[in-house]
Amino acid sequence: MPRVLSTASVADRDRLAYWTDMVCDAYVQLDCDPGAGASTIEGEIAVDRLATLELSRVTSTAQLVRRTPSRIAAAAEDFFLVSIQSRGRGRVAQDGREAVLEPGDFALYDSTRPYTLTFDGDFQQYVLMLPGPMLRTMLRRTDALTATTVCGQRGAGHLMIGMIRTLAAEIDTLAPESAAAVADSVTQILAAGLAALPGARGPECTQLQTLHREQVRALVRERLRNPGLNVGEIARRLRLSPSTLHRAWAGEPCSLSDWIWAQRLDGARRDLCDPALAGRSVSQIAFSWGFNDAAHFSRAFRARFGCAPSELRP
Repeated sequence: MPRVLSTASVADRDRLAYWTDMVCDAYVQLDCDPGAGASTIEGEIAVDRLATLELSRVTSTAQLVRRTPSRIAAAAEDFFLVSIQSRGRGRVAQDGREAVLEPGDFALYDSTRPYTLTFDGDFQQYVLMLPGPMLRTMLRRTDALTATTVCGQRGAGHLMIGMIRTLAAEIDTLAPESAAAVADSVTQILAAGLAALPGARGPECTQLQTLHREQVRALVRERLRNPGLNVGEIARRLRLSPSTLHRAWAGEPCSLSDWIWAQRLDGARRDLCDPALAGRSVSQIAFSWGFNDAAHFSRAFRARFGCAPSELRP
């Protein structure tokens, strides 16, 4: 069941402060001001969690929401948020750009830098919040993708809107063992929609580079659980020099070593969410994915997903 936060039960004089506290509790530390001519904000936030993703529905009156440098300095919160407009109109401003959102559109913003959200009238949005490190291993130059409108009328944007609406309506019926897989699907479709933006385009790869990258990915998938898998081992098995391997991987969102660790952490996260593996300890799952130090695994897991491994156990 979603966690529902609402100003309905709060006295008028307390609603603005209560709303700001609600928003900070559901997302990151923010300042909220009422729309022009209003003295307060009235609204509701319904929050659900899906593995390492958080999906919420915000229904509210007009307001200006600000992520300020002082708020950022007070709390080291590293998340990407995606506003998906369902009613009314919204604007997202960050990194010198402003995205205008009509119903069906969405835009990305990054909690590690200042941003503003502007709503001139009543509105409703779905908000997807996911750990920053996770998206940065999937997309190049995420700072060039913020506050840019992704149209929900076509392509990956259309798929994203459809999936979010369906998920919001049926998340309570989702089997626990499906949570990690559905979270991965949502993240992949989000990445596909953002990858189509001009800011995500990188240098063209040669056919040989593309071949080498696919060979690397196939080998990593095959040997991911092997603790000895590293860049040197991959180069040896593919009969490539390490320098050739690094040149082939250049232009990917993260280094090859970081990508291998990310794949291992993703695999461990899926197992931690699986009720069929509830009898296995966190350490056993970590070691089965090529980690050999439980403390290092826990630190890396928290850095990537923003929570401890134990928090995802069914």
